Amino acid sequence: MKKHILLSLILVFAFLLPCKSKDNEAAFSIKAEKYMLENGLTVVLHEDKSDPIASVAVYYHVGSSRETEGKTGFAHLFEHMMFQRSENVQEDQFFKNIQGAGGTLNGSTSQDRTNYFEVVPKNALEMVLWMESDRMGYLENTVTQASLVNQQNVVQNEKRQGYDNAPYGFNQGLILKSLYPKGHPYSWTVIGEMGDLTNATVDDVKSFHRKFYSPNNAFLVITGDFDKAEVKKWVEKYFGEIPKGENIEKRKPMNVTLSETKKLFHEDNFAKAPMLTIVFPTVERYSKDSYALNFLGELLAGTKKSPLYTVLVKDKKLTSRVMARNGSQELAGAFTISVTANPGVNLTEVENAIFEGFAKFEKDGFAVEDLERIKAGYETSFVSRFSSVQGKAFTLAEYTMNTGDPLYYEKELAGFMNVTAGDIKSVYEKYIKGKNFIETNFVPKGQANLAVKDAVNAGIEEEDPSKAAEVKTAAVEEGPIIKTPSKIDRSVMPPIGPDPEVSNPKPWTGSLSNGMKLMGIKQSELPMVQYSITIEGGRLFDSVEKAGVASLLGSMMNEGTKTKTPEELELAIGLLGASIYFSSGDENISANVTTLEKNFEKTLVLVEEMLLEPRWDEEQFGLAKSRVVNNLKRNAGNPDYLASGNLNKLIYGDNILAIDASGTEETVASITIGDLKDYYNKYFSPSISQFLIVGDIEKQRVEKALASLNRKWKAKKVEVPEFTLPEPPAKSQIYFVDMPGAKQSVISIGAPGLPRTNPDFYAATVANYTGSFVASSKVRTNSTLESVNIFKTEMEKYRNEIPQEYVDFTKSALMKGNALRFETPGDLLGIIRNISSYNLPFDYIKKEEAFVKELTPEKLRRYAVKYIDPAKMYYVVVGDAATQLNELEKVGLGKPVLIEN
Repeated sequence: MKKHILLSLILVFAFLLPCKSKDNEAAFSIKAEKYMLENGLTVVLHEDKSDPIASVAVYYHVGSSRETEGKTGFAHLFEHMMFQRSENVQEDQFFKNIQGAGGTLNGSTSQDRTNYFEVVPKNALEMVLWMESDRMGYLENTVTQASLVNQQNVVQNEKRQGYDNAPYGFNQGLILKSLYPKGHPYSWTVIGEMGDLTNATVDDVKSFHRKFYSPNNAFLVITGDFDKAEVKKWVEKYFGEIPKGENIEKRKPMNVTLSETKKLFHEDNFAKAPMLTIVFPTVERYSKDSYALNFLGELLAGTKKSPLYTVLVKDKKLTSRVMARNGSQELAGAFTISVTANPGVNLTEVENAIFEGFAKFEKDGFAVEDLERIKAGYETSFVSRFSSVQGKAFTLAEYTMNTGDPLYYEKELAGFMNVTAGDIKSVYEKYIKGKNFIETNFVPKGQANLAVKDAVNAGIEEEDPSKAAEVKTAAVEEGPIIKTPSKIDRSVMPPIGPDPEVSNPKPWTGSLSNGMKLMGIKQSELPMVQYSITIEGGRLFDSVEKAGVASLLGSMMNEGTKTKTPEELELAIGLLGASIYFSSGDENISANVTTLEKNFEKTLVLVEEMLLEPRWDEEQFGLAKSRVVNNLKRNAGNPDYLASGNLNKLIYGDNILAIDASGTEETVASITIGDLKDYYNKYFSPSISQFLIVGDIEKQRVEKALASLNRKWKAKKVEVPEFTLPEPPAKSQIYFVDMPGAKQSVISIGAPGLPRTNPDFYAATVANYTGSFVASSKVRTNSTLESVNIFKTEMEKYRNEIPQEYVDFTKSALMKGNALRFETPGDLLGIIRNISSYNLPFDYIKKEEAFVKELTPEKLRRYAVKYIDPAKMYYVVVGDAATQLNELEKVGLGKPVLIEN
């Protein structure tokens, strides 16, 4: 009997990590099987019985680098087309089927690959394979002029959103066009050119799909809880008969060199601060030099003692942050240094400071412990990749596609661990020192004087918002789809099996004698631990006049201790390969830690020191204030920020929550380090704190490790302020924020919601599942009026009648989706945080299920009527007032109120 599998290999993944005993080591291993179908489809299977879920990832070895000039953006455009329909999966059913089964799905496109991925309860796995096979082999006949036009307009709007209507949005395209020679596969952006998207034809798109979306150019990875023999049968059944496509040539690296340095500038309509980017061409991924270049980026700018940070941030105070990183890809690489300067700073100063930083690096070098710190971080990050079935699928797929070997992560980790000081010095000399580069200067509109003096105008052409590109087509009645012959009946969706049994993990609880509550869940899949110490209050303790104290305090808690400078503390954390950071939220300040299990006690020693002995470093306090103020100034050019910020102001009125969490320029300027100390002394207490932990660790070990903190951290009486929810507006009103020349309008609509402790909270959440409680969108400028009207109309319809199919979908999605809620340490930490913070029962998720099970259209409609009232909403629009402000009066909500930006 002829076999359909040509190749079958069992690959065992294993790298050594210290186990609980310090006297020996245990192997943490991942096992996977790789094989190939006759048609060239590469399949990788990894079984993981930890949770009753599965992940599917299909990677196609095609990205924007497979396009040609004049036809750019096709790979990303086709990513969108693949979600519309195929011969046997109807319009928009990809989303409906997966979400209705309780799963999640998405896709993405890069320069070198396009992927599609799902995570579902295990009973829906066959359905996913049926759908993925259908869009791989049975999609071309569904590509019509109407479906293409629909996605052309969607992608063009996405381009406006991410590139044309955002601060520094044109920078990436300018760099690629300048760094790579004309025709190089990396010389254009993934999103493509607006004109190319407009001119794409149905034949273009079909030809692209036919060539690159074939099984021999694809990699199917399945991870999770499944029966391997059964899954192999499904893979053969659904994918085996798809014809092999043309052979796709393997490309060799196409690294570039620059014959001269180029400096360019652009006056940015949305930028409020100047930004300088310097890019050096480097080398392709997986090469020895690429690993050393990654280390170089971290050494130049990754810490508080790195030379670029020292010169630009601490000494010259030109910026709050500097970034240096190597980006090695399949064909070439680039080493990028990027600095968003403080408003008003001349970029000549920034350029000079970067080269001063290089000189400092050459003179001072770096210590052996710096290499140890970076290597420890890589060790932790490699383990973290396997914390979810999706993370495993992505990791196995990437290595299989790029190297043919899922086991390659072992070799890559070794490549990082083998980097030496000599390697780093060598790549600095080879790729950076004295080498030509591309430099871009993005300055605010009207401030060309801030650009480097010898920079020339980049000549970027921007879209006229009043003439925004839109692809139109005459309405054509489409005939029936011609179906491709198949050995099986593909028109019938495979049945979804019985819902898997989901065990609700029961946390352990405890408390310390100082009043701090303890809660944790043991999860032993990976040798990792995540934990947090959460102190209630957050910015609820802030006064309106001193808004931003809690946020600044959260930041300052990371800036050293009595016995450690900020640089020494950063190194101590880094040598453990851990992440430890304090941050402030609306209702708490927390210390958040991710670490390998072997380093739990060591990280807790550092957390205790940070918590009980903050340094109150005056220099860092000044830098922190400057960082906040300059970020606030930059955000004034961000349409998304302006929309959400103004909506919050309207919803919360004179409450502290109406103000940005970091404060305003005025309030931050008034804050002293004494204000931070007062907050710390008054409100930091174990009596209003919780210690929450998830990972490979027992309760007894946690309690023992906390003995010192229990003894040293004394309780005090603290009353957390009660928050009173504001009333909704008496009537709806449109508020407009002017962003002259905007290519898009950002629309945000909302009203006061419910606190988590309200008995109706979950009911309102469910009512919100199929409609937006706080609605938002980004639309083409000349469709602003139409979009606002659609929001208003849809919310009104939702209050009048909710179809049974909406309710059925909501019930199915929410109940079946619970299988995905208990997978990762982060998921579990979120669950116990809810339990602890809001005094919920351990089985609150089961109680939510019971509520959903009894849901009816009338019940859901009553909650919608109660909590979603379009007649009592705030409508905020950020866009071009010259063309849109007066038009919005036609919505019927009165004359729009213009908000000064």
